[in-house]
Amino acid sequence: MENDIPRTKVTAPAVLARKGGPKLKMVTAYDYPSAVIADRAGADIILVGDSLANVVLGYDETLAVDVDVMIHHTSAVARAEPAAMVLGDMPWLSYHVSVADSVANAGRMVRDGGAEAVKVEGGRKRLDVIKGILDAEIPVMGHLGLTPQSVHAMGGYKVQGKATEAAREMIRDAVALAEVGVFAMVLEGVPSLVAEIITKEVNVPTIGIGAGPLCDGQVLVFHDVLGLHDGHLPKFVRQYARLQETAIEALQSYFDDLEKGLFPNEDESYSMSEEAATALLRDEPRGDAFDAF
Repeated sequence: MENDIPRTKVTAPAVLARKGGPKLKMVTAYDYPSAVIADRAGADIILVGDSLANVVLGYDETLAVDVDVMIHHTSAVARAEPAAMVLGDMPWLSYHVSVADSVANAGRMVRDGGAEAVKVEGGRKRLDVIKGILDAEIPVMGHLGLTPQSVHAMGGYKVQGKATEAAREMIRDAVALAEVGVFAMVLEGVPSLVAEIITKEVNVPTIGIGAGPLCDGQVLVFHDVLGLHDGHLPKFVRQYARLQETAIEALQSYFDDLEKGLFPNEDESYSMSEEAATALLRDEPRGDAFDAF
């Protein structure tokens, strides 16, 4: 099986070299056990996304998490020591104020969080920030299209680039990101044709999520793929399991065994030697004798 074969560590140059080659396999995960599973399944990149605000912490928007929260979860993923790249999402307001602050926050993601690269949302207006982070020798992945941190400016979670001029602007953004030096870029919530054009125009891999089949790779959220929740799922999500249902059934069986006295059984309990048990029962404390223990 694939998870029994030692894998080479995935780096930014290795991802860049996959342009036009085998599809890049990326999954968004947020903790140690998820990272272990994703890595053993063969992920190339594990994105610790700010979507943890929604998926793990129960918020309505990704804007609820800050750098400290992202470091907390990124470090958990990094402790799994995956062969996959550990990619940390730069959260809202971590790269929006000044270049110096942006570089410092990206540095914290690497030094304190164990990220091996960071992801930054936005196009040409983020070029100075991306240059600064790249100058600090931190690899950067871009993110265009439906950028969740811009949800209020966009008026909600809507497909982007459907109008001709908006599509052209996105293509220009993609070209600019590639020219400045990102090693890859996410295209989220855009028409397949736009993603196809961008993928052909740029010399770095594109990773789609709701961007059609012609990108250089794809990313989905761990919990969506495995069916770990029953909330609304975007059109582009395909569930490959229904683990929430399985987990509920397992817990119900556990609780049922508790009620019936079937758990724990003798094999699941610890014993003492017959000699020790005999002595304990003979000297079993009564009343005030408990004070001696």
